[in-house]
Amino acid sequence: MTDKTLRLTTAQAIIRYLNNQFIEIDGEELRVCGGGFGIFGHGNVTCLGEALYNVQDTLPLYRGQNEQSMGFAAAAYAKQWLRQRFMLCTASAGPGTANLLTSAALAHANRLPMLMLCGDTFQTRLPDPVLQQLEHFGDPTFGVNDAFKAVSRYWDRITHPAQIIQSLPNALATMLDPADCGPAFIGLPQDVQGWAYDYPEEFFAKKVHRIRRQRPCTDEIAAARTIIADAKRPVIIAGGGVQYSRAVKELTALAESCDIPVVETIAGRANMLSDHPLNIGPLGVTGSDSANAVAERADVIIAVGTRLQDFTTGSWTAFAKDAKIVTVNVGRHDAMKHQSTPIVGDAKAALTDLHQALNGVTYDASWTDFAKAERTKWDAYVAENVAAGNRANSYAQAIGVVNDLCDPRDRVVAAAGGLPAEVTANWRTKGLGTVDVEFGFSCMGYEIAGGWGARIAQAQREPDKDTIVFCGDGSYLLMNSDIYSSVLTQKKMILLVLDNGGFAVINKLQNNTGNESFNNLIADTPTVPTPFTVDFEAHAASMGANAETVANPAELGEAFKRAKAADKTSVIVMKVDAYEGWTTEGHTWWEVGTPEVSDSAKVRDAHTDWESSRPKQRKGL
Repeated sequence: MTDKTLRLTTAQAIIRYLNNQFIEIDGEELRVCGGGFGIFGHGNVTCLGEALYNVQDTLPLYRGQNEQSMGFAAAAYAKQWLRQRFMLCTASAGPGTANLLTSAALAHANRLPMLMLCGDTFQTRLPDPVLQQLEHFGDPTFGVNDAFKAVSRYWDRITHPAQIIQSLPNALATMLDPADCGPAFIGLPQDVQGWAYDYPEEFFAKKVHRIRRQRPCTDEIAAARTIIADAKRPVIIAGGGVQYSRAVKELTALAESCDIPVVETIAGRANMLSDHPLNIGPLGVTGSDSANAVAERADVIIAVGTRLQDFTTGSWTAFAKDAKIVTVNVGRHDAMKHQSTPIVGDAKAALTDLHQALNGVTYDASWTDFAKAERTKWDAYVAENVAAGNRANSYAQAIGVVNDLCDPRDRVVAAAGGLPAEVTANWRTKGLGTVDVEFGFSCMGYEIAGGWGARIAQAQREPDKDTIVFCGDGSYLLMNSDIYSSVLTQKKMILLVLDNGGFAVINKLQNNTGNESFNNLIADTPTVPTPFTVDFEAHAASMGANAETVANPAELGEAFKRAKAADKTSVIVMKVDAYEGWTTEGHTWWEVGTPEVSDSAKVRDAHTDWESSRPKQRKGL
């Protein structure tokens, strides 16, 4: 410890600190902050911009087109790096920062690290009220940035330069903690950003971080071992936490040793290759008949690295009411759900300990034979479902074409709308950890921005592979400007725009609950006198991408080959049917609110039919 100090502005100190934080990954030391996404305004350009200018070689700042999409890109970047690295997002005071709220919520729901450094009103209040300031008459400290308290794992507002000495390490600790992982928000008043302070030199010393692996309690392993060993029909649910823990090998070893069937959540897709004999398929509302048949008959559920969202549990109808649940999760909150027997700890460590505890335990071959037979039937259904030429163009056909032609290490990105269900059900995993279906917050607009962020990360490790984005026309129209970003930054994506004329999956839900089509498809929107089709090809081309429109899956295949061979972002547009071609199998019940009374007989009948499955619902905590 020395008394040496460095006189720096608050903004300069923040960036200097981040520039000296490293993480060890596979024996290599990398900056834990991979850089950032930024849109400058008066609230961050003069001070934070000045600080970032001086480190652009080590903390590259990608110029955003929209603050919300910057946050989506940062989330996808963190996913690609398995939460070991993060990106910062900087936005100006007011609407620029407010635009980050949705992406912060997405990162929070998905337990993803993202650092937000955002402008704030003046600490002195001398120029108040300032441009873009929201005034609350009874609380002058309350502003837009306070909204982030609900969607951040760590929140702070810096009112004195010395505060970052405590705040920054705490923010990093939160983002790198497997149990607490999520977005960190730091509000930076415009005057405080430029105030100088004599910081201890040691604060900026290089530090190498390592992700904590919390060992599970031996008593919890013992309790779980008793339940699992007594089972007749166990099943493992593999969630996204398996990948974040880098526990795929341990998961597979346990399943193979005890001959236990494995089913995957949406976030856990690509924990096992599709041809592994114990991979019984995706589970839940957007799952497979095979996984759901096994889950329904299982007497013990071993849930690993999943928060047991309703699409996984079928709103808690996917399992037998008397089935016992053992939950392995580093987060106590997730491990305790529905009166589970918890194992609170790192998935890799917990699976290793469970494997040792269950040494020699096996189950009647008839159980695994049943699971494998169900998977064989599901594979036959998927093969027929993705086959071209037997019906109108569909999502499943497009997925099948791309699946057949892609490289095993290409990364697939999808989100919201109908495509998450279709990708989850129909994609046949060729490479571990290669699927990003954002359904934690189910956020339209993530697809293209997330593809850009994923590609930035992917290019750092696998530059010769591709990021493939599936996007509906609704999400495209919501947020598409990062096509331009990808071209500008030479971060190639292959984007499939599948146009079904509106928000077709919600139209399907509308119809399935007895309602008439209304305000979802463009053709069914009363305020649209003359519907017309957007020229997505021309629009994408105007942003510098290669773009073409195809008429059918065969043409899509040829266009995809050209996109693979190209050196910049390619956009391929194909119309798909809004009513025909949906994946009709593999769905569990999903609780949605339906009208108990209605003038429509169809709505009343649909309500009765929907509610008929409610008796299967577990009444857990």
